[in-house]
Amino acid sequence: QVQLVESGGGLVQAGGSLRLSCAASGRTFSNYGMGWFRRAPGKEREFVAAISWSGFSTYYANSVKGRFTISRDNAKNMVYLQMNSQKPEDTAVYYCAADTSNLIGRYGSRWRSESYDSWGQGTQVTVSS
Repeated sequence: QVQLVESGGGLVQAGGSLRLSCAASGRTFSNYGMGWFRRAPGKEREFVAAISWSGFSTYYANSVKGRFTISRDNAKNMVYLQMNSQKPEDTAVYYCAADTSNLIGRYGSRWRSESYDSWGQGTQVTVSS
């Protein structure tokens, strides 16, 4: 099990940028696939982005591709989500997630919440229009 703590959320105007950070604990951090999800008010949690344990492969929801970038620094036990050209519909609580049990392999998907078994507390992002 790994502990995750998100930070970097806040209020930004449409067209602006924010960078979210996820700090992870554990000596085996580099072995975990990581993902970002978000939950908007009154809506279900949705996939945003994912990155392989090595950082060599990245994946994005169609709604954010071209605007958001996921990255990781395994030496620092950190995962990042750079959010550019933000839109009001990006307003949500953003969660960092880790697959510590090879669930991505079981479900064959990086965009299902069931593929991750460790979650952070979330950080609020509000985009004003």
